[in-house]
Amino acid sequence: RIHRRTSASLEGGHRRRIALRLLGRLPENGYFGIALRLLDMTEKEEKILNAALELFANDGYNATSTSAIAKQAGVSEGLIFRHFESKKGLLQALAEMAENRVNQLFAPIVFESDPRKVIRRLIELPFHIDRSEYDFWRLQFKLKWEAEHHQPQKMKPLLDKLAWAFAELGYPHPEEEALLLNQIIESIATAILREGQETQALLESFLLEKYLV
Repeated sequence: RIHRRTSASLEGGHRRRIALRLLGRLPENGYFGIALRLLDMTEKEEKILNAALELFANDGYNATSTSAIAKQAGVSEGLIFRHFESKKGLLQALAEMAENRVNQLFAPIVFESDPRKVIRRLIELPFHIDRSEYDFWRLQFKLKWEAEHHQPQKMKPLLDKLAWAFAELGYPHPEEEALLLNQIIESIATAILREGQETQALLESFLLEKYLV
């Protein structure tokens, strides 16, 4: 029984690793649902991940039990262990998808050669989050505040590019400007995920005008 469970889990993990290489090609909207289909998951696996995403995002990872996820998904708790081994395995699956999504969103900024467009692209980013992805991003922001999941080094390519853009535009303190703008954008994204885009809409044009981009 243990061997069968481990084999099923490894097979599922192998499918996910192969499919994750393709996720950067997905369209901007509806990423999470499309990603699940691309990962060739069974209907029950999709239900488990969707339930985990919703509960982790709204109640927090530490406060969510596998029994609660099973109840939300309408499956047995044993099925979670069969496909994902543990609650940590569920989080890892979601984290892998999130990392690929972040890379997809940051790539047009990091590889942009026009410094003004670098700043413009970052400013525009939070104002175009698809509503279907709100839980997905709420979870990422929650995990940032949990030390064991926080990985600030993943932001380095973006911050380096922003600092380069500000330096190219003649700002005297480009690294500090990069940190400041990134903090502003993260705060706006947090507010949008909490209150909706309507409450923050005016800030987009304000920031674009402020930075003359």
